[in-house]
Amino acid sequence: MNEKKQFVLRLAREAVHMYAKENKVLLLPAWVPDFLLQEKAGVFVSIKKDNQLRGCIGTLRATRENLALEIIDMAIEASSKDPRFSRIHADELASLHYSVDVLGEPEAIEDQSFLDSQRYGIIVSSGFRRGVLLPNLEGVDSVEQQVSIALQKAGIHPQDDYQLERFEVIRYSEMEEDGSS
Repeated sequence: MNEKKQFVLRLAREAVHMYAKENKVLLLPAWVPDFLLQEKAGVFVSIKKDNQLRGCIGTLRATRENLALEIIDMAIEASSKDPRFSRIHADELASLHYSVDVLGEPEAIEDQSFLDSQRYGIIVSSGFRRGVLLPNLEGVDSVEQQVSIALQKAGIHPQDDYQLERFEVIRYSEMEEDGSS
């Protein structure tokens, strides 16, 4: 495991552990390296248990002063605020696996021909409705599938007018399968 990956995953794990055990937000640890303090980006944290999604929440753009604080916030949100799941409890911690996606800046695209479901995440939007899907997800093998799922998440009908954006990610994962959602 490369050094950057170790730091990113350790930070997400420690944030979830502290929140699940003590209901406290992890303060910025002294061991956090400069790259996590100097960079800013949107982040998605995915948590799996027994190879099943247990929580996933993120931001498309940076909302905090640095990447370290963004990871801490999104790890806690994924473990406690994903509306699809109950809050993660301390007795589950040993069986959890983490994935942290650091997002590149989204860019508007004209149509699906500019997409690659393995390389790009997508954002579909129509008015206030928006759906996001990360790239390279287990079971999402085509651009058409990716767009269809994102539209469904947003509550946008495929025949409606909608805008497409794409973004790249750097994925740090301890999961055997890199798929998350």
